[in-house]
Amino acid sequence: MFASSTLPDREPLPAYLTPVPKTLEDLGLRFAWLVVAINLAGTVFGFWYYGPQLGETAAVMWPWVPDSPMATLLIALAIACWKVGYEQPWLTSLAFFGNVILGLWTPYTLLAFADAYSYLNPLMYQFLFWSHLAMVVQALVLHRISDFPVWSVGVALLWYGSNLIVDYFVPIVGEPHHTIIPVARDTPMYLGADALGVVAAGEVTFALLALFLAMAIRVKKCEAGRIGRP
Repeated sequence: MFASSTLPDREPLPAYLTPVPKTLEDLGLRFAWLVVAINLAGTVFGFWYYGPQLGETAAVMWPWVPDSPMATLLIALAIACWKVGYEQPWLTSLAFFGNVILGLWTPYTLLAFADAYSYLNPLMYQFLFWSHLAMVVQALVLHRISDFPVWSVGVALLWYGSNLIVDYFVPIVGEPHHTIIPVARDTPMYLGADALGVVAAGEVTFALLALFLAMAIRVKKCEAGRIGRP
């Protein structure tokens, strides 16, 4: 646990695990409450954005629908907990997974269906694209506040694994609960895949990437003697 009045050290992890410059990491941690506020504002916007889809989804499945606003809410809570001196590894891991997965999946989807998204105002398109990439940047700073214990990564994997299942494979109640895309699910796309297959492949890939990054951070900290065991 780190004291909220000081910045945690940046450990000598490989560059592929710490691509965000230290100056930017320090800035984000120093102005942590501003980062929390920005993410809460993004959460409010996100729930508004998902309003129509939530209105068409059974209430029991609502927690699995607004993926991006849930991710920004999780990171706001994770950073706030650290800031008050009570970092919660399970919450930080959930925030890490959510912001890596959704931070990459949304720009990927915007590019994959760029023609179909032409109905969006260009400013809204750019906002969605770059604001989601910023989610990845802030996720990659979380190694400064957490050691990603294996059990906490397991919690994140369980939650986002269930999200993948109900989004694309077994919706349980109603139709698949993935974010609405601007074309029919069976629209032919690339390499013989339909539209649903394209978005599913992206989310599965980014979930695996989040898992690899979290566990690699854990292993490298163990190897450096920063923590006793995985």
